[in-house]
Amino acid sequence: MTITRTFEYAPGAPPDDFEYEDDPVHGEVMQLNMGPQHPATHGVLRLLVELDGEIIRRTEPDVGYLHRGKEKSCESLGWAKFFPHTDRLDYVQPLMNNIGYALALEKLAGIDVPERGQVVRVLLMEISRIAAHLIYLGTTGIDLGAVTMFFNTFKEREKIYSILDAYTGHRMNNTYVRIGGVYADVDEGVEALLREFLVQFPEQIDEFESLLTSNRIWYDRNRDVGVLTADEAMAWSLTGPNLRGSGVDHDLRKAEPYSGYETYDFEVPVGTIGDCYDRYLVRVEEMRQSTRIALQALTRLAETRGGEVLAEDRRYVLPPRDRVQSSMEELIFQFKIVTDLRLPAGRAYHGIESSKGELGFFVASDGSSKPLRCHIRAPGLMNVQAIPLLAEGRLFSDMVAIIGSLDFVMGEVDR
Repeated sequence: MTITRTFEYAPGAPPDDFEYEDDPVHGEVMQLNMGPQHPATHGVLRLLVELDGEIIRRTEPDVGYLHRGKEKSCESLGWAKFFPHTDRLDYVQPLMNNIGYALALEKLAGIDVPERGQVVRVLLMEISRIAAHLIYLGTTGIDLGAVTMFFNTFKEREKIYSILDAYTGHRMNNTYVRIGGVYADVDEGVEALLREFLVQFPEQIDEFESLLTSNRIWYDRNRDVGVLTADEAMAWSLTGPNLRGSGVDHDLRKAEPYSGYETYDFEVPVGTIGDCYDRYLVRVEEMRQSTRIALQALTRLAETRGGEVLAEDRRYVLPPRDRVQSSMEELIFQFKIVTDLRLPAGRAYHGIESSKGELGFFVASDGSSKPLRCHIRAPGLMNVQAIPLLAEGRLFSDMVAIIGSLDFVMGEVDR
């Protein structure tokens, strides 16, 4: 579905060509450090900006301030012990990171997740997508002066935290996904909480749009700023909302379905111009579509009640918790899986449609208990490398809007 712009103002946007006739500092190039402690860089990102007056001539992103060696940690810890570390990548959507990693291991080992386990995963991924887009909307809003948006979006995100706490026992860094499915089933109490949230959420999205979409200041700060053409987006390997905002209809849930996404009814929103405003519109519509998918998943939970959420595979899959607590054999089996899980020799890659774009995990195995190689395709890194392209020739005040619209988390970028 193509996102249409129903709000148009002719005047007000910053000019593309700035007149220097009365500018006494024209020609005097100045270098400015933006970050790594600047709140609008969304993490410890340093930007070395070269300015000619107020015009950005060159930008050089300097990453690595949050580097923790996650890929090498996977290679040293082993297959199962790396799951908690995936939470710390894009930490605003930890469950989605869990699932991406699990799908790569399941592809390598040839494990099929039960239908109910897949439904629970879809539900968790779409709730995570909503939560991540709420972070984008709230923090970008406060960066551009719409402080009310921050409180409104975080009120809704707090509801999601409460639901995840009731289900997983943690508000964030849940580590609730396992090879072969999820740790435990969704009980009726959590189902009721999820349905209550999802039913009321579309009205909240309408409220967000009433505050921003037709707001003159928001529109002028985002319209025709950070324009990224479809060819440029693909050349720079951008995916997700940033690619779709440039008019490219590509979503892994449709193009390369996983976890049963091909059986869900939803639409993929795409933009027309590829500016900050289009990327905003795409993410707002994605929250509506995620709500639509999650409600379908809730219906399927009722239809598959009593089904398994974890595959029965004695080679690779942890036994259910209740059996571990009542059987010494199951306890020994669990210990063996956690400490010495060995996956077949080979290579596997699996990508998922995360809130930031294609999050992919490549793993290579030599048949031992530790990966020969683990590589994480972090969509946030691709988003950061597009900053110089979008910022060149713009006013320095546009940098905040550009960074916010690209939407990245430095924990994922630096890894």
